[in-house]
Amino acid sequence: MYSRKVTIQNRTGLHARPASDFIACASKFKSKITIKRVGEEDDANAKSIVMLLSLGLGQGTEVEITAKGEDEVEAVDALVALIETKFGEE
Repeated sequence: MYSRKVTIQNRTGLHARPASDFIACASKFKSKITIKRVGEEDDANAKSIVMLLSLGLGQGTEVEITAKGEDEVEAVDALVALIETKFGEE
């Protein structure tokens, strides 16, 4: 299992298009990937648009992305990098 924390930086947070981009990236990997707000127990399947949107992750929210599987490091690092690029916004 591998996990990293990152802060959502883009103005719109993980809503609509950024959430779709996040799901598309997560779906490229075989590992089970989850995302949650730092400090909270409940996590969501990072490959489910419904679960991701239900978290309501806005700008400034610190999240933890965790993956378990054969490509766990690559999966988490790719998703963190995507968030750090602000999904191409700004």
